[in-house]
Amino acid sequence: MTISLNQVGKRYNHDWIFRRFTHTLSGTGGFAILGPNGSGKSTLLQIISGHHHHSEGQIEYFFNDQLLPQDQFFRNCAIVAPYLEVVEELTLEECFGFHLQFKSFLPGFKPREIAGIVGLDGAWQKQVRHFSSGMKQRARLALAIFSDVRALLLDEPCTNLDAAGIALYQQLIAEYGGNRLIIVSSNDPAEYSFCKEQIRISDYK
Repeated sequence: MTISLNQVGKRYNHDWIFRRFTHTLSGTGGFAILGPNGSGKSTLLQIISGHHHHSEGQIEYFFNDQLLPQDQFFRNCAIVAPYLEVVEELTLEECFGFHLQFKSFLPGFKPREIAGIVGLDGAWQKQVRHFSSGMKQRARLALAIFSDVRALLLDEPCTNLDAAGIALYQQLIAEYGGNRLIIVSSNDPAEYSFCKEQIRISDYK
């Protein structure tokens, strides 16, 4: 998977969040988009994912050197972000089942097994509304990292995780990140230490 951004910018009313962002994100090893809170790094990740539209420039997606229609990129990516909620009325089992209507899991992994890997096996029949914030984040990570997709977009992926949860996140990336494009929006080295390249959003103001 390759994502090519050419002179991409985003503004709200007359205020530019960033401008002239040009970069090719490709291969494995991970890319980190860095910057303090409010700098626009999460906005950039949302633009890449298709959740927000950019104000200028062009974004192209390629898979196996073939241009991928922009409205099909969502089938090839999974995203973790604090502002994306799991459905609280569902049990974890139902949540996994709902997810599987849109994306399959990595070959060889069953939903209950994945729940056990992220430490949620005991909450399998519990409604998500009764989860702690850390448990919800573990569920988000499980649904994204174990999705059979070519790109992972991780926006502050350790939000609400304690030390054990952060260690779990790092283990999941190391063991199951695979040969996928991983983009991390963060200002915490614990979340992006594995990334081969760091991009500072402040360079595009």
